[in-house]
Amino acid sequence: MIALLALTVLGSSQVTVILVIGILFMPIIARTVRSAVLVERERDYVAAARLRGDSAPYVMLAEILPNITGPIAVEGTVRLGYAIFAAATLSFLGVGLQIPSPDWGLTVAVERVNLAVNPWTVLGAAIALATVVVAVNLVADGVRQAVEE
Repeated sequence: MIALLALTVLGSSQVTVILVIGILFMPIIARTVRSAVLVERERDYVAAARLRGDSAPYVMLAEILPNITGPIAVEGTVRLGYAIFAAATLSFLGVGLQIPSPDWGLTVAVERVNLAVNPWTVLGAAIALATVVVAVNLVADGVRQAVEE
């Protein structure tokens, strides 16, 4: 609902769609990063760095950040699939990208009136969108498995 409202007010350029979706996903990603940092800051190597007298920025950037890149990468790839689907949904509803932008959601919206005559244009765009989202989610699963090992 917030994306619909924001895009209705701000307009539907490609940059606006990307920024709105990015801003809407920011709290979810921030929550994941925060929880990973809270776990890592209790580890012994962070306590050792503090005892050595390392500054807080050094501890955050040199000690904690390298150890939370895995969860950040997994969350980013998962959210990428959601973002692709959200952008297509917004275009399908008419508040996302507009003609002549090449967008699968827009293609489905425009061609659905011809569904009985030529279903392949709608099915092609829908299958392509689903394939990309599933592929991104499979990559996210691979990243998650690589991080766990």
